[in-house]
Amino acid sequence: MSDANQGFCMRVQVRFFAALRERVGVSALEVSLAEGATVAQVWSSAAPEEPPADNILVAKNMQYVGFDSPVSEGDEIAFFPPVTGGAQ
Repeated sequence: MSDANQGFCMRVQVRFFAALRERVGVSALEVSLAEGATVAQVWSSAAPEEPPADNILVAKNMQYVGFDSPVSEGDEIAFFPPVTGGAQ
């Protein structure tokens, strides 16, 4: 493996929903990351100009996770604003 490719060993699908899609300017993309990367690193790679808000929700393969959750090859990471409202 050449030095230019070293560290970028896996691909992750990234999706942004609702207001985040508008803020970041894209609804979906694929990022390449080093083995052992976390959701926080996914965000940094996918939206380098935008710091994440504290209340962003994250799903990894349709399961809620935190920004410290590790990611693996082929994972789908979805970022979306918190959901409010609902029936009472």
